[in-house]
Amino acid sequence: MMKVLLADEYGFCFGVERAVEMVEEAVAAGETVRSLGPLIHNKQEMQRLAHEGVTAISEPVQIRRGETAVIRAHGVTPGVQQELEEKASKVVDATCPFVTRVQRLASRAAAKGRHVIVVGNPDHPEMIGVKGYAPDHAFVIRDETEVPDLPQLNKPLVVSQTTIKLKTFFDTAEAVKTKTDDEVEIVNTICSATRDRQEAARALSGMVDAFYIIGGRHSSNSVKLLAVCKEQCEKSFLIETEEEINDADLAGVKQVGVTAGASTPEWLIQRVVNHLESLGNSQALKP
Repeated sequence: MMKVLLADEYGFCFGVERAVEMVEEAVAAGETVRSLGPLIHNKQEMQRLAHEGVTAISEPVQIRRGETAVIRAHGVTPGVQQELEEKASKVVDATCPFVTRVQRLASRAAAKGRHVIVVGNPDHPEMIGVKGYAPDHAFVIRDETEVPDLPQLNKPLVVSQTTIKLKTFFDTAEAVKTKTDDEVEIVNTICSATRDRQEAARALSGMVDAFYIIGGRHSSNSVKLLAVCKEQCEKSFLIETEEEINDADLAGVKQVGVTAGASTPEWLIQRVVNHLESLGNSQALKP
């Protein structure tokens, strides 16, 4: 019989849960709620919210007076926030507090004329928002391989996207020291939920024969969880729903691990677990 094991930490983080609750409160109050971009990186949860009346817009110009605009958990640039406040009747700022911290650190350093190095994906909404707080002083780089392309730095501050791998951050921060004669200030801004989920996944991945990470393919923290699990469990898979599970991948598997990205709702996690347990029971019935 196949045993299903859940990681100690998984699913909605504080910032995502807070964002969803803020939106649901606005809906319950009868407001017309429009999120600037997907509220979170989970298609299934966004579909659920859509059924409750939450719609998404791609540009601030699409918001109308009388509507409530929602700034998603990833945050936005100061300019975008100002535009939303000018156009909407109400703005709900659901930016994750961990992201807000990165924004403030970048803004304060830039105000002093210091360079800010942000380790992360420059195309990620969170990084676009953070750079907006230090537009003339910030450099967003993916990892240490991009450090040689940086100019000579002035009293640099190194921070990170909240969802990257810890090793990537520290390796890059160390490399930044080669680009300045000044002391480098390193502030680890990876959120605790991301660290906890990665550590829990790493611990469990060495104990199982297969591993499923439930999360959106555009979710940075879910992709990082997959990378962490693959370090010790080659049969690790990123899936969005239980329908993506291939029974053939579970042939001979005695223990299967499950974790979920920070944007994955509990109801979806439970569906996957129930499906795996039913597969385990059916395996046990085979002669």
